[in-house]
Amino acid sequence: MKVRQRGHGQFGLAAILGAVLALLGVGVAQGQAPSASSASSASAPASSSAPAVSSGPEPELTPDGGTTDVGSVYSSCVEHIPEGATKPRMTEKFPVGGLAGYALPLEVEVEHGAGETVLPQGFSLQLRGVEAESLQKSGFMVPSLDGGAPPSLSPMSLDGGVKTKVVIHVVALPKRAGRHEMELPPLPIAVARASGEMMTLCTSPHRVVIDDPTGNTPDARPRPNPPARRQREHWEALERGVQFGLVALVAAIVGALVYRWWRKRPRPVPPPPPPRPPWEVALEALYLLRDSKALQEGQQEEYAATVSDILRKYLGDRYGFDGLEATSREIRKALRAVTPPPPVLTEVERLLDESDLIKFAGVTPTTEECEALFSLGETIVKATIPERPLMESSKKEGP
Repeated sequence: MKVRQRGHGQFGLAAILGAVLALLGVGVAQGQAPSASSASSASAPASSSAPAVSSGPEPELTPDGGTTDVGSVYSSCVEHIPEGATKPRMTEKFPVGGLAGYALPLEVEVEHGAGETVLPQGFSLQLRGVEAESLQKSGFMVPSLDGGAPPSLSPMSLDGGVKTKVVIHVVALPKRAGRHEMELPPLPIAVARASGEMMTLCTSPHRVVIDDPTGNTPDARPRPNPPARRQREHWEALERGVQFGLVALVAAIVGALVYRWWRKRPRPVPPPPPPRPPWEVALEALYLLRDSKALQEGQQEEYAATVSDILRKYLGDRYGFDGLEATSREIRKALRAVTPPPPVLTEVERLLDESDLIKFAGVTPTTEECEALFSLGETIVKATIPERPLMESSKKEGP
């Protein structure tokens, strides 16, 4: 079938032609003018499957139904070579087929000088610029740079220069299901010269056949659901409870350590109780001796020696000397030096003479003599008690 187009009826006749071809089973890309390959396939039998055409340089229909190439002009890339610069040599590799929604690698090897740098600022294709709009119109997208297929640079040294391998991934996203023949428009490759000038190289357009991921499965049906997997939920209440529990545990351990240290800290030793007055100690010892059974058992010598020791120790504690270690002469001398002198100095000398006679002469005292010696010692102690303690003790005892 041949269609003649004149004047402004070109787009209307193209729409009618697209509808007729759709009825005959020929796929035409929605919103795109048919290229030379699709126009020529219109004369093919209805059973032949012609692929959809990608967005490239739009051809012009001739009155006899043919096409005329208007020139390879792409808005996705404008090549720029500074004056006096040599265009680097590029080698490109792109797959001839792929699946919709999957990344397709465009491998470009650029041979350039040692002082030149390919993509000095990385792959900076503007996602809102003219290049991106042209790429989207062609049915391709550049995946996110932080995704699973980022662009890569691999420089390699050569004799007298450098070869840099650039890998850029693109994703084909046809608007309709089925098989489509699409064309990847040229992409810009920036090269920085040693002088600071920038060169822009354009890759060649590449045609690729894109299939659906399920296009090779006849009578495709949904697969059964995978086995159930255990659902894991972020339990905030439990997490907070565990955190608070750990904090409380640490606080309890620290508190226990602090309490243990506080219990074991060095404490000031409490002052000892005031010593008992020597007259109380002496009278208590005399009364214990009196209540004992020493005299009933015939221990008169031990009884007299105990009375002498009690009085010697009392006199030493009362007047400030060692009464147990001092001799009778030293005790007399110490008591005569006391001011005022003791009121019972004569009784003390008598007790010392009698105790020395019993101790050194081997005289055994009778029971009456022991009781008299006890009474003499009791008199000496009571007569040498200071007046103030005596008054206090009398107040405690009462009338």
